[in-house]
Amino acid sequence: MRTALSIAGTDPTGGAGTTVDLKVFQSRGVYGMSVVTSLVAQNTLGVQQVFNQPVEVIHAQLESVFSDIVPNAVKTGMLATSEVMDVVRPYIERHNISYVIDPVMVAKSGDLLLDEHGQNAVRTKLLDLATVVTPNIPELETIINMKVETIDEIERAGKIFINEIGAQSVLIKGGHLKGDATDYLFTKSGLYTLPGERYATKHTHGTGCTYSAVITAELAKGKSIEDAVTLAKRYMDMAIKYTPELGHGQGPVNHFKFQEVE
Repeated sequence: MRTALSIAGTDPTGGAGTTVDLKVFQSRGVYGMSVVTSLVAQNTLGVQQVFNQPVEVIHAQLESVFSDIVPNAVKTGMLATSEVMDVVRPYIERHNISYVIDPVMVAKSGDLLLDEHGQNAVRTKLLDLATVVTPNIPELETIINMKVETIDEIERAGKIFINEIGAQSVLIKGGHLKGDATDYLFTKSGLYTLPGERYATKHTHGTGCTYSAVITAELAKGKSIEDAVTLAKRYMDMAIKYTPELGHGQGPVNHFKFQEVE
């Protein structure tokens, strides 16, 4: 059985973070593991409180996993500080495994999940190790420090990730752009456009976590970057189209619908 590890924060309502990553891994037939970086009291209405785990505890969790079951793929989500990134990096460097970075900075509710020093550290401490980076437009603009609105600017941003930062690929998610929900995958081979329909729903809590977790699971199974991202895009289309409409705010997406039609 193939294995995948999520290194991220928590969500007690099950819509984001390690909680949803484990759901997604199981939905894709992959054995899921998790290392908790931050305990987050959050729900569909927002973030109520955050407790960042001591780096010693994060290191101990990582050692527990990697000394026993080395994952086939790893994804990182909420890494709240630069010090946490320093702890995570050696574990990725030592093993020839696929690595997906969801550069979580702000929750759907607008609550900050990464301090300013951590935002600045993302580019220099982890991105060069990435198999796939999955930023939305605000995260993308923060990382490369430029406004991104047009196709030309998206292409320029993609080239920065590949040629300057050193990531193997970057999936630029177009949910914040106007028009259809088209995403753009840049690899060393070129640009792949992933068209998608935009649905009139407020229930998009955990979309970034879900998207990156599907990609991680498919990479763990040996899929290519292009195939993993293409399948993940189809998964997300169904997940957003058929949201379960849970909670009083921005509810979670549907992590089971794709299996019904696959």
